[in-house]
Order: sequence, then structure tokens, then C-alpha cells
Amino acid sequence: MHKIEDIIDRVHCEDCLTFMRGMEDNSVDLVLTDPPYGIKEARKNNASRGKQRGGLQNAAWGCSQEYPIEAWDDEPPTQEVFDAIQRVGQNQIIFGANHFSDKLPKSSCWLVWDKDNGNNDFADCELAYTSFSTAVRKFVWRWHGMLQEDMKNKEIRYHRNQKPVGLICQWLEKYTKEGDTILDCYAGSGSILVACQRMGRHFIGIEISREYCDIAEKRIQQERDNCGLFPD
Repeated sequence: MHKIEDIIDRVHCEDCLTFMRGMEDNSVDLVLTDPPYGIKEARKNNASRGKQRGGLQNAAWGCSQEYPIEAWDDEPPTQEVFDAIQRVGQNQIIFGANHFSDKLPKSSCWLVWDKDNGNNDFADCELAYTSFSTAVRKFVWRWHGMLQEDMKNKEIRYHRNQKPVGLICQWLEKYTKEGDTILDCYAGSGSILVACQRMGRHFIGIEISREYCDIAEKRIQQERDNCGLFPD
């Protein structure tokens, strides 16, 4: 079994289910993750959107000139993955779970992310499942192309389905406390891990793509250089 002190504050380039099988029950305070939704978005709108904004931003981090055309969201996680998430985490927040709510327990507390993205063909909001027993909550954070909530500190977009660090920081502030350990088992470009670093939460990142692991590690190191938390 993994010793928690050996795996925290790192990004692990592995299959998430295999990795979680080596974790003890309730070993993290929260699993906060953004799994593939299984709606084949990478083959539709996001593919063209990624080409429009990927190039120079990704090149700056030494990775491909365009987002790779992948089939990573063709299928949602299996029931075994969701069972593992519930086993290792004392609580869970899972983006996009309206697409696979049949694989999770019922919840009274869903998080509504209002993207404030105006009149277009993209979703106005995204939903996240939680295991908490409190009320539904709405969080407004603009995330529409070049328009972002915090225009003075705009985030570079490295992943088609990247979530804003600022939004994640709000969730961490409300549902966790400093020093908690957060698991993101679909870490992607590392936004959730960066938010944990910024907010003084320990993290465990799992991502199967080496390319995205490299991006996440560089983003985390940049955040460490800025804030100085958990440098080791």
C-alpha cells in the first residue's frame, strides 16, 4: 500500500484505478476531480476550439504545438473507478457528474458553476456532484475564451477542458481546511493541484498522459516559486 507521506504533493503519471488500488480507505480528506464525461466533446467543439488557442501557449512549456486529437472523453469512468474514489476519499467533489449520476450515491449538495459566458452554443453552467449534505451552491466565474473572471491574472489554457484555478480555490476555501490532503485522479494540466498549492492544501495528482503531467509539474513549480508552500 502507498504510504501517504510518500505520495503527497506530487504528480503521478499512472492509471488512476491502478494507483488508487494501492491507497488505504479514507486516506485523503477530499477527492476533487474532473473526469472524462463520455460525451465525445474532444471530437466536436473542443477540437476546433483547442486548435484556435493551443499553439504558442503549449509551445512555451515544451509540449506539442496543438492539442492532440484524443479520444480521452469517449467513455466515462467505470463503476469501479467511482467506487475507488468513494473508498479512498472521506468526501468527493466530481465535475460533470450529471453525465454519470447513476454511478454515484444521491446527493443534496451539487455545485453549480455559472460560467457567465454570454450568448453562445456552449453550456451556461457546469455541475459538480458532492458527497456533502448541505445545500446546492452556485459559484460565478467567467471562463469564456479570452474573457476570464480575473482579467489582471489571466490563466493560460493548456487543456481543452481546463477548469479555472480561481474557481477551485473558492471550493477549497468552502469545503476544506488548510493542511487537508486532496486527491485529483484525473489531473490533466494540474489546475486543481495548483489551487491546492495556493491554498495550503496537500495534494495527490494522478494523470495518465506524460505530456499533461509535465505541464502540471511546471505549473505547480511556478506556483511554489510564487507562494513558497510545500517546497519539498
